[in-house]
Amino acid sequence: LRRTEDIRFLEGRARYVDDIVLPGMLHLVVLRSTVAHADLRGIHAEAARRLPEVVAVITAADLAGRVHPLPFNVPEGARAAPVPHPILARERVRYVGEPIAAVLAESRSVALDALDHISVEYETRPPLLDPRQALQGHVLLHDAWGDNVLLRWQRTGGDIAGAFRTAARVVRGTFHIPRLVAAPLEPRGAVASFDPVIDLLTFWCSSQDPYRPRAQLSHVLDRPADRIRYIVPDVGGAFGSKGTLPPEAVLAAVLAIIHGRPVKWVEDRRENFAAAYQGRGLDADVEMAVDRDGRILGLRARLVADLGAYLLPLTPVPPVTAAMLMTGVYAIPAAEVQLLGVATTKVPTGPYRGAGRPEAAYIVEQMVDLVARDLGIDPVELRRRNLIPPDRFPYDNLLGYLYDSGDYGRALDRVCGLIGYDRQRVEQRRARGEGRLVGIGVSVYVERAGERLPEHARVAVEPDGRITVWSGSTAHGQGHETTFAQIVADVLGVDPQAVTVRQGDSGALPRGAGTFASRSVTVGGSAVIQALWQIRTKMSAIAAHLLEAAGDDVEWVNGRLCVRGSPTRALTFPEVAAAAYQQTRLPSGMAPGLEADGEFALPGPVFPFGACAAVVEIKPETGDAQVLRLAAVDDAGRVINPLLAEGQVRGATVQGLGQAFREEAVYDDAGQLLTATFTDYALLRAGDVPAMESEFQETPSPFNPLGAKGIGEAGAIGTPAAVANAVIDALAPLGITHVDLPFTAPKLWGILRSLGRLSGPATR
Repeated sequence: LRRTEDIRFLEGRARYVDDIVLPGMLHLVVLRSTVAHADLRGIHAEAARRLPEVVAVITAADLAGRVHPLPFNVPEGARAAPVPHPILARERVRYVGEPIAAVLAESRSVALDALDHISVEYETRPPLLDPRQALQGHVLLHDAWGDNVLLRWQRTGGDIAGAFRTAARVVRGTFHIPRLVAAPLEPRGAVASFDPVIDLLTFWCSSQDPYRPRAQLSHVLDRPADRIRYIVPDVGGAFGSKGTLPPEAVLAAVLAIIHGRPVKWVEDRRENFAAAYQGRGLDADVEMAVDRDGRILGLRARLVADLGAYLLPLTPVPPVTAAMLMTGVYAIPAAEVQLLGVATTKVPTGPYRGAGRPEAAYIVEQMVDLVARDLGIDPVELRRRNLIPPDRFPYDNLLGYLYDSGDYGRALDRVCGLIGYDRQRVEQRRARGEGRLVGIGVSVYVERAGERLPEHARVAVEPDGRITVWSGSTAHGQGHETTFAQIVADVLGVDPQAVTVRQGDSGALPRGAGTFASRSVTVGGSAVIQALWQIRTKMSAIAAHLLEAAGDDVEWVNGRLCVRGSPTRALTFPEVAAAAYQQTRLPSGMAPGLEADGEFALPGPVFPFGACAAVVEIKPETGDAQVLRLAAVDDAGRVINPLLAEGQVRGATVQGLGQAFREEAVYDDAGQLLTATFTDYALLRAGDVPAMESEFQETPSPFNPLGAKGIGEAGAIGTPAAVANAVIDALAPLGITHVDLPFTAPKLWGILRSLGRLSGPATR
């Protein structure tokens, strides 16, 4: 089923936050720190306040007693420092881009002009950029805490000492995963309007859902959640970066209440690069103990996460997720993982497509290739020897996760079939004989999806048979309007065109959780199913009453409710819907109407998985790494809409390729972000994206009625690991066993030149 929501976007009828214009609206812009680490000795804003049409200049002192700190989540088993992100910096700044002050004016242009009339006195402190150096504690970001470790997590399972004592080999690896910028098409923004008569704050925000940010806003403002109507209009992408309430949006809400006029804040692209939370940022030291046959006996890992200067609401989640997935898809009998989340003078991190799962897959899959190379075993064969077999599910991975279902070997075999793995090895030997640098890489991944937070839905059938669904899952590009309409159509036997899907408004559906962790179909769709079963049961009872049949004798056939064995005794769906609103046509004691609420929560996360394979050739003259073949097999449980699922895989794969080849948030020695615009931050372009082959297999989850698992992040998880293994495989004849991401042409060219493989300048 093709996406029904695309038409309004293609015709320019979408409505984003910046399209919202309210009478009397004021405009908010933010003054940000220009240094990475400093004491604030003075903020001089008198000249700005005197400018015509400037309504107010706000500093931290103006917020005293009006706001509480942003809350943050601490995953089970972790310990975190009490260092929430301030709304505005008070005495000290800790990253370039941190909000210091704000200007409220009659227009955005006036507010921007006013920023130039504010001067800030800084007494600089040393920046802190390397998380490993931060562990030494020579420079402290939060003096009262005593060190720079903001997050700690550790877990051990099995006989780890015995595993390493009896191992035939111990293979070690050190990895660095750089930070990435989410770079959504639409930067962050919010509009706030306060009605004092009914004491209601209406808040529009470019968010991934209205519910988690509303809870955060309720906490920050000390305002009951039911006194906040949080609306998410059309959203131009998020990729995880809009899952929490921005500090700047809090300012818009506070100032709307204070001044009694609507307030709009929309950041520009440079602000988005500097101040929206970034993803990834992880260093790892790992060792694997193996026997002579290549069976993994144990794994030890020490992870150091670059968390940035503060903890935002979801900052702790990705590194803990990575730590808990460090055994990957393998039946490893013993594991010990330690995670340290470290403060640096950078913008905080948070979820970015995959949120810990790409990090874990990259590290584990690189380690498996290191073991294979060390033992002289084909990397695919080594994986087959260690994969968790299908008959061991549900499977305890020793680090806190219970995998619900899986068939990892089938995915690996199929992806090898797609690229012709054995044939590629033959062609690789021929290419190497010609002096070409060709490599083959595979990865097998598992990810955590769904979460345990309950999701809510409401379904209403109108007397004419039209159906409206309100869902707590809120789309920002995933195609919920199509998918949820398809679920309704399948359950009730109606045309999807008869279904309208509403989302993103806490005023219409007060309870919900939202769209994150690939949970929309798995949890949101299951909530819709719960409501639909109630609708179906009631309609069956009405039809049985009208057709003078037993309830069990009514069956649904092609949009009609029929008496089993007597197909002519039937009512159409609209006929039963109309009867539901006529008291005289209902069974005794049944209330009129046809509306139901659904709620669904998973007993634990679900675990999608898959395999990816890549063939890469590196051009010695330029350092360019060209993807010759790329294939993926993903298992998201039951797939509702293959077309939309395929789109999710391809979009995530492009982001995975971007991480592998181009993307990196780079800071200089002073803590200035060098990749602060699209001129410097290298996203892939359409011409850079190779053709790929993609297939689905289905291993249904037993944890939800749809059997679904989620697909939105798959490509971003498996692709970097497979590409990395292919790049290293291409360089292996030169004695190279590891290169840190990203595999840019200048980096690879420099490595080849240092080995004497070429001479002369790089072409780019």
